[in-house]
Amino acid sequence: MAIKIEMLRCFSTVAQTGNLADAAIRLGRTQSALSMTLKQLEEHLGQRLFEGERKSQLTPMGEEIFQLARQQLRRFDETVDAIETTAAAPLGLLRIASVPSVACLVFPSAIEELVRLHPGVKVELRDADTERVIDALLRGQVDLGVASGHHALSGIRQEVLFDDTFGLLCAPDHPLALTGDPPTVADVVASGFVNNNLCNLIQSQEVRAELSAANVTVHNTLSLISMVRSGKWVTILPEAVVRIMTDQLAFRGIRELTARRSVTLLARERSRQRHLIDDLRGIVRRFEFDKVITVPGAMPD
Repeated sequence: MAIKIEMLRCFSTVAQTGNLADAAIRLGRTQSALSMTLKQLEEHLGQRLFEGERKSQLTPMGEEIFQLARQQLRRFDETVDAIETTAAAPLGLLRIASVPSVACLVFPSAIEELVRLHPGVKVELRDADTERVIDALLRGQVDLGVASGHHALSGIRQEVLFDDTFGLLCAPDHPLALTGDPPTVADVVASGFVNNNLCNLIQSQEVRAELSAANVTVHNTLSLISMVRSGKWVTILPEAVVRIMTDQLAFRGIRELTARRSVTLLARERSRQRHLIDDLRGIVRRFEFDKVITVPGAMPD
């Protein structure tokens, strides 16, 4: 017997709800049908997936299979959604994943121009960190990506859009925003520093070692900015990121930090939407990044 996607869906739903009754309601099936499906899956694997008959606790094997099943179901559902969206977009569908700072800065106007050039085209834009942008490109889930750093990827065209400098991001009334001299890395770390994924792009081992002392790490950009905006925390980010909230954040250079972040445009070479990709690439390349990373109101050092 082959394991079918619906068997994984039944198992995953029961594992999530912790009982057959709620899982049956969610799936629109009877409890007896679910019980039979779980029994078939356990017999095929030769392993019990639940402790006892109540289905409220997974076995160690059940925990592992639950994680794998969730990953497979997520990929399957994403594929089905992409198929249905493509079928409903006879003029084409362009799927984009971008780091949040560029998604906020560039794509509102870029997509507006693309839609004007191709009336009826469908566009999907998702915010993601660099790792997820690359993963989505390699899996064929998106056609175009914008990521931080340089990446050697087979079948992916790559071009640098701009470089920007790392610096301190803090509230406008934070003491580090009001000092006359540029702060040092040690000053930043001692002032409620919050680490983030982009700091991993800083090449200096000495600076990375200092930043590793942070007790708090935040991976989501908007959550990070919310913490910094409160005035109780500071972080280090590339200059373009401050443009998300220019009126509520201050950006300053850091005395011994000269690291820069490259932002790259990545495009799948074998995408069916080459004409849309090429048009959007042209639009994005015309964007005046030099004005974007010269932050209005940034404090001179």
